Formats: sequence, structure tokens, C-alpha cells
Amino acid sequence: MNSIDLVRLTKRYGRVRAVDGLTCTVEPGRVTGFLGPNGAGKSTTMRLVLGLDRPSSGTATVGGRPYASLDEPLRHVGALLDAGAAHPARTARDHLLALAHSNRLGVRRVDEVLAETGLTKAARRRVRTFSLGMRQRLGIAAALLGDPPVLMLDEPTNGLDPEGIIWVRELMRRLAAEGRTVLVSSHLMAETAQTADHVLVLGRGRLLADGPLAGFVGSHGSLERAYLELTAGAVEYTADERS
Repeated sequence: MNSIDLVRLTKRYGRVRAVDGLTCTVEPGRVTGFLGPNGAGKSTTMRLVLGLDRPSSGTATVGGRPYASLDEPLRHVGALLDAGAAHPARTARDHLLALAHSNRLGVRRVDEVLAETGLTKAARRRVRTFSLGMRQRLGIAAALLGDPPVLMLDEPTNGLDPEGIIWVRELMRRLAAEGRTVLVSSHLMAETAQTADHVLVLGRGRLLADGPLAGFVGSHGSLERAYLELTAGAVEYTADERS
């Protein structure tokens, strides 16, 4: 099963625990919303899953394996963490071609994801000319490139216009309906409420809640109210605290 499994996952920065004993499973076939205040540990958790940071203790696996052990990882996990990751001097198509080549993916797949993300006409433009919304679409194209069973998206609607937001919403629902694992970090409660089936809430690196969206809404009247009650006091870490 292509789940994301975290077991007592912990990441320390000096005396601060950015992720603190996190244990949960992100399951296939549903959109899981990943919520929490700034500094709660969401992005750090995603980086730990992707092997971009090393945990201080605990484990993070995808389909039972550490990400670093995966051959041709784009075929297993697609991720959007930073819309600015593409080299600004490359064209959109060249950026995707480089990723495809490194994972033994064909040119045809590059053209397919450009079309799926609405970037066909901009494929030969250099990334530095892209708006934030277009960079987001390129990041999503890169995540989709290997047709992976697991998707991890950090604020995927950032910079998108209303049409783009609806497109991302429908894309996530379709991917989950196909049986894929979809983890989406967001600050937008209204958008999460319209998209997610399941919710994970972090505060100061700790898991505050893990359950179906319907349960949150039913117990608190709205996802926003539930979120505010759960995260009360879970304030952002300061730079001094992280040092």
C-alpha cells in the first residue's frame, strides 16, 4: 500500500523540536489536508519524508520504504515544496526534460503534463518570466511527471487565480479517486474544507488532531472554528527559538 507512514518522527533544531514525536499514516484514496500555524512543522515534516532533512529520531517511509532508497523516485512520489525550485534561466520544457531524463521518463510524458497543467503555450518560455501562478503550475507538472501513486503538495494554490484554484481542487480529487495518496498543506481553511476528506493538524511540531473532515465540521460547526480551537497557543517559532 502506498501510504506515508510516520513513526515517532522528531526533528530538533538546537533546543527546539520542529517536529515532535509525530506518528500518523496518510492513506491512499483520499485527500489529506495538512494544517497548522506557521512554524508548526508542516514543511519540515514534508522535507523529512522526502529525505531533504534527516530526522533526529523516528522514521518516515513511503510505501514501507525510506524515500532515499527509491529507484527513480519521481515514479513513486511527486512533490511540490517550492515554486521557485526551477532554474530561472531554463525553459519550462527543459526543466521537465531534465527531470524526466534523470528518472528514465519519455519526452511524451513531458508534453502530457505541460498540457495537463495548461502550460503548453508557455513551454518554451524561460521560468524567470513566469508569474507565481505559472511557477506553481510548473511545480505541479513536475510532481505529476512520473505518474506517481503518492503526491505531496505544499500550498499548491498559492498565487493561482480562481480558475486555477478550481483546477487544483478538481485535480486533487481526481488523483485521490484513482487511489493515490494525496497530502496537501494549506493555510486556507475554506479551500481545505472543500477539498479534503481527512485532516491532520499540527501545533508546535505535535499532532493535535487526526480524523475525517466530516467529524471536525460536525463537532465544531466549521473547519475554521475547529482549527482555531485546536491551535490556540500554538504560535510561530521565532528565529531566536530556532537557533
